[in-house]
Amino acid sequence: MGAGDYYKILKVNHNATDEELKRAYKRLAMKWHPDKNHQQQHSVKKEEAEAKFKQISEAYDVLSDPKKRQIYDFYGHYPLKVNKENSDGGVRISNGEKERVVESKLVCTLEELYKGCKRKLRISRAVTDEFRQLKTLEEVLKIDIKPGWRKGTKITFPGKGNQAAGTTTAEDLIFVVDEKPHAFFKRDGNDLVVTQKILLVEALVGKTLHLTTLDGRDLTIHVTDIVKPGYVLVVPNEGMPITKEPGKKGNLRIKFDVMFPSRLTTQQKHELKKILSNTD
Repeated sequence: MGAGDYYKILKVNHNATDEELKRAYKRLAMKWHPDKNHQQQHSVKKEEAEAKFKQISEAYDVLSDPKKRQIYDFYGHYPLKVNKENSDGGVRISNGEKERVVESKLVCTLEELYKGCKRKLRISRAVTDEFRQLKTLEEVLKIDIKPGWRKGTKITFPGKGNQAAGTTTAEDLIFVVDEKPHAFFKRDGNDLVVTQKILLVEALVGKTLHLTTLDGRDLTIHVTDIVKPGYVLVVPNEGMPITKEPGKKGNLRIKFDVMFPSRLTTQQKHELKKILSNTD
């Protein structure tokens, strides 16, 4: 990890319980909190206290999490660090001894999964040198995200994970695509779903919708049917690209939220009754 032994940082032994870890963290966090420390110990620079506090927090974050602690105890360090602008850094190790992998989430926006994009990920991993000593190696991996990839899609880099001391091969590094929620569209398989608010009068007489697609196009949609409860307008070929069928897309499904007036005048009620009573 490049910051020392996590157990030594928290001043606990290797079989420390969760409660012992918690007490150690609270004691050290109070001592080294940048604001508190700077106020009480003017001989210690605030930058130094911040670095120490960050080190303590990192150690507790790993040792208080059973999965992270298992990885740390197995390797003697917390193995994979990925640029968090590109990934959430979630790491796991499989239970099998012969087949070890490190997985990390690759968070993508819906726009990226719609259009496809290229991503560069800076990683740091543990490898053994010619003297069989562990050292840290940094490199940049490139990922070509294809249009239409779904949440859960895995990208494997064979032998790009960590290498345990005494071994000659490194485990595979796997990135798992995760989808960042979109403010307007929701994905459902290959379809895109959107909810559109309309007035009651528009639900009855029609409306023209103007939507901006995930690739920036202006889409004009004419609603000509009466919007009844549960009505869904389907726009073919405006959903997500289908990865295995280039050129094809799912559908865009538009649901409606009809906004009713809060009140009507007597005259309005009379006119509506007259109009609606004459419909077939």
